[in-house]
Amino acid sequence: MCGIAGIIQFENKTPQETALRNMMQRMKHRGPDDNGVFIEDKVGLGFVRLSIIDLSPDGHQPMVSDDGRYVLVFNGEIFNYVELREELSQKGVKFKTKTDTEVLLNSYIYWGEQCMHHFNGMWAFAIYDRVNKSVFASRDRFGIKPFYYLQTDSSFAFCSEIPPLLTLLENRPTPNQQSIFDYLAFSRTDQNENTFFNEVKKLQHGCKLSVTDGHVTIDKWYHLKERVADTEAFNDPEEYRELLASSIKLRLRSDVPVGVCLSGGLDSSSIVSVLLKDFNKTDLNTFSAVYEDGQFGDEKRFIHEYKATLQNMHYTSPSAYTLQNDLHDFVRAHAEPLPSTSPYAQYKVMELAKGNVVVTLDGQGADEKLAGYHYFFGFYFKDLLRSARLGRLSGEVYHYMARHRSLYGLKAFIYFMLPENSRTSLRVDEKGYMETAFVDRYSKSNAIAGQLYGSNTLKDSLLDHFENKLEHLLKWEDINSMHYSLEARVPFLDYRLVEKTLASSDNWSIRNGITKYILREAMRGTLPEKIRLRQDKMGFGTPQDEWFREPAWQKTITDLLQSDSFKARGIINPSIALRKYNEHLDGKTNIAKEIWKWIHLELWFREFID
Repeated sequence: MCGIAGIIQFENKTPQETALRNMMQRMKHRGPDDNGVFIEDKVGLGFVRLSIIDLSPDGHQPMVSDDGRYVLVFNGEIFNYVELREELSQKGVKFKTKTDTEVLLNSYIYWGEQCMHHFNGMWAFAIYDRVNKSVFASRDRFGIKPFYYLQTDSSFAFCSEIPPLLTLLENRPTPNQQSIFDYLAFSRTDQNENTFFNEVKKLQHGCKLSVTDGHVTIDKWYHLKERVADTEAFNDPEEYRELLASSIKLRLRSDVPVGVCLSGGLDSSSIVSVLLKDFNKTDLNTFSAVYEDGQFGDEKRFIHEYKATLQNMHYTSPSAYTLQNDLHDFVRAHAEPLPSTSPYAQYKVMELAKGNVVVTLDGQGADEKLAGYHYFFGFYFKDLLRSARLGRLSGEVYHYMARHRSLYGLKAFIYFMLPENSRTSLRVDEKGYMETAFVDRYSKSNAIAGQLYGSNTLKDSLLDHFENKLEHLLKWEDINSMHYSLEARVPFLDYRLVEKTLASSDNWSIRNGITKYILREAMRGTLPEKIRLRQDKMGFGTPQDEWFREPAWQKTITDLLQSDSFKARGIINPSIALRKYNEHLDGKTNIAKEIWKWIHLELWFREFID
C-alpha cells in the first residue's frame, strides 16, 4: 500500500523533480518506509511506500522491467499474485523478487491491458512505456484505491490524494458547485468523475487511462452488468460461505500484522467469525468504537460476544471533545466534505489500530451487494409492484412491518415511485435551508435522483449502487487508514463474490423482511446468533445529535453560521440554518447530519478555497 504521483508534460520540457517531491511529501503518511522518483523526457513518476508484502528493498518503486522498457508505480495489492507468478513462470516469465509489484509489471508485459482481468485485488497504477513514450493507467473494478488527476493545456498530473495535486495549480482552486449541491441535497459524493474541486477529477472505478502525444483517453475496462449477466448464481448458502472464506484467506497474505475493524454489525463480525472458525485466529487484533451505554452508535453488546474468544480487543470512544480537538486535522486529511460523522468514528478506529497492526480487514461492500440498507426495501417493493407480483408484495410489506415496526421502507417505496424531478424537489424542500438561486442553478443537473434513485428493480438498484454510490465509502476508508499508514482490505469486494452474489436471485438478498438473507444463512453455526439475527443497521455510527448540543459545539456552530464567510457563499441561508440549529438544541428535531454538513463545508472552504 502506497502513494503514487506523476507529471506528464505535453510540451517539450521535463517535469521538475521539486514539484514531484512536493507532491510526495504531502502524502508521506501513505508510504513512510521508502520513496523513489523516475524522471525522463516529459514524464516524472513518484512513489512513497508502505511495506506490506516482501519488506525487502526488492519492492522499491518506481520499478523498471528487466529490459528497461517499462516503468511502474503501483498503489494497492494483487492478492492472487502467488498464483499469477506460478502461471507466468510456467509460461517462461522470469522473476527476481517475491513482490506482487513485479507480478503486476510482468503481467502487463505478457498480457497487455488484458492483465487487469487476471487480477484479484485493489489497485491504481501507471506504467510508462519508454519506447512508445506513452503512459497507461488503471484503477480497480470497484474503486478501492484512488486515482485523482489534474489536466491542463500543457500537462497531465495524477496522484493518490487531492492535496498534492493542488500544489501544482498556479491559482487557488475553485469549488465545484454541482458537487456541493449533491452533497447537501442527497448526502452523496463521488457518484461520478467530479470532485469538490473544479480542477481535479478522478479516474472512475473499473476504468483505464492512456496518455500519448499530449492526448488523454479514458475508457471503461470492467463492465459489472455484463459480468453479472455471464455469471452463475449461488446454489445455496454453503457455496456463498465457501467463497467468502476464500476471499478472506486471500486477504490474509501479508508480511505484517493483520487486524479487523469490528463494528459489531453483521459484516465485520462475519469476517471475525470466519477467521476464528476456519483459521483459528484467536490472537486476532480487533478495533472498535464504543460509547456510553444507551448512546446511539454504541455496539458493545454485540462486540462483547467475542470477549471470551479473542485475546486482543481494542476500544476507542470518539466524543464531542475529541471531534472538536481533531476537527481541523480531520478536515485537512479528507480534503473534501463528508455528509456525516461516521467516517470520523472510523478515523479514530484507525488511529487506535496504528502501532498494533499494519493491515486491517473491514466489511465494506456487503450492504451494496446484499441490500443491507433499509431503503432497499423501497426498491424491492417497487420491483414487486411493477412486475405485478402483488401477493409477494403484500407478504413482504407485512413481514417488513412486523419485523422492523417502521414506516421507513414504505416511505422509501413511495419516494422511489416519484418522477425524477419530484425526487429532487422533495429532498430540497425537506432540507429547507438552501438559497433559492443556488437550488435553481443546480437542482436539475444532479446525477443522483435519476441514476441512483431511479432503479426499477432491486437488482438494478444494487448494480446502480456499485456504479454510483459505493465509491465514497471506499474513499473514506482509504483516507482514514492511510492517514495512519495502514492498509485497509475489504473481503466482501472480492470480484468473484460480488459477481456471483449479484447474479443470484433477489430473495437471497431480501426474504420475509430480512436483509442479507444468504449471508445470514451462510453464517449459521459460525456467527453468534445475537449478531446473525439482528435486524438493525448501524456501522460506525456516532451520537452526533448529542455532540452538537454540547456547550463548546454550540459556540463553534453559532459562530460559524453567523460568520461573514458563511453568509457570503450564497449556498445556505444563514438565518434559516440558525433557526433550525436552535430547534435542534431545544430537542424539537434532530438534524445533526445537516449541521455537520454545514460545519464541514464551511471549514473546507476556509481550508482549501479561501
